[in-house]
Amino acid sequence: MNEAVLVPSANGWHRHPPLGLGEAPFAAPPPERLTAHERLTFYPCRADAREHEIATQRGVARRLAALMGCDFADGTAEGATGSLGYVVPNETLMSLDAARRLGIRGEDDLFGGVVPAPFVATKVITHGLWRPDAAAPAGWSPDFGERVRGSVLPGWSVFSLEDARAAGLALLQDGEVRVKPARGIGGSGQSVVRDARALEAALEALDAAELQRHGLVLERNLAGELQTYSIGLVRLGALQACYFGTQFNTRNRHGQEVYGGSTLTVVRGGFERLEQLAREAGDPHAEQAVALTRVYHEAARECFAGFMASRANYDVVRGQDAAGRACAGVLEQSWRIGGASGAEVAALQALLEDPARTSARASTVEAHGEPAELPSRAVLYYCGVDEHVGPITKYALLHED
Repeated sequence: MNEAVLVPSANGWHRHPPLGLGEAPFAAPPPERLTAHERLTFYPCRADAREHEIATQRGVARRLAALMGCDFADGTAEGATGSLGYVVPNETLMSLDAARRLGIRGEDDLFGGVVPAPFVATKVITHGLWRPDAAAPAGWSPDFGERVRGSVLPGWSVFSLEDARAAGLALLQDGEVRVKPARGIGGSGQSVVRDARALEAALEALDAAELQRHGLVLERNLAGELQTYSIGLVRLGALQACYFGTQFNTRNRHGQEVYGGSTLTVVRGGFERLEQLAREAGDPHAEQAVALTRVYHEAARECFAGFMASRANYDVVRGQDAAGRACAGVLEQSWRIGGASGAEVAALQALLEDPARTSARASTVEAHGEPAELPSRAVLYYCGVDEHVGPITKYALLHED
């Protein structure tokens, strides 16, 4: 952990202990409490989370606690049992038993999600099996794959090299194929293959045990200019809101394109309200993206017993395939505090402070390199040198318009 980080002041940047980020400025709690819980606990259960991620997630959790009128507590994943109050895990909880051990009984008890088996939280549920009798983990739902087939890109999920080879060769007949490890985050470990030789090389590089245990996704690769939407649903007590936004990329210290943030428009209500607004605005692409997301979300709720999510985020892509045909589909899901959560909380705060307000627009920004001056009213979550990504600054901003 760094000894200190840079934070903005009236006279420029100064040194500040890293754990204080996200502490201020807080709004006063709403007149009516959003939860019956007296405390909110940040629960870091993702073993491979990086320093800047943990610091940002903890800061967002602190702001949630203030927003909901709770005391804030920093939990530990080691040996945690009993009720932690309202829980903010930094990973989807991978079993119903794990949730119950933390005192979680329903969506009112956490900011995030719970799934009945680990594979449900990964990319592999997005596509059906290559063949009906193919290997799959216990609890696999063929119904889910069928229900979302029209809401995702063409592709297959596989759990053996034999199925991966056959599915990949079939997809290559219509163009490039993207090979996606089930547990990859932010595009890590993915590759694009253009022919059988490249496919074989990509498969040979895989860990066979990892493939068998967690699976692999083979999916149509879109070409040309792409648009990636962030579409989500968040519930805090009686307040339910959904959002439509776009992601943007930036370059890291190695010159590679990486996630740079999201800008979200958050409105009161559920996906049906968001779909209605897109229709009224005459934006067929937005309307289609929300409709695809709604199908995916509802299928997850109905096909996986015990599934719950008070925070759900879906990446939806729009582009063209190799033949120039327009394609759109849900790429993956996130049922945990995520990269867009700083913007979510900023917008939710605005909606709670003004009951007459129907929408709010907010952004999260992840800027690599030496820190620049922050915009006015920005909420800083991290500014320092992470051992993995180098200098990085992360903040959220509520837009006045």
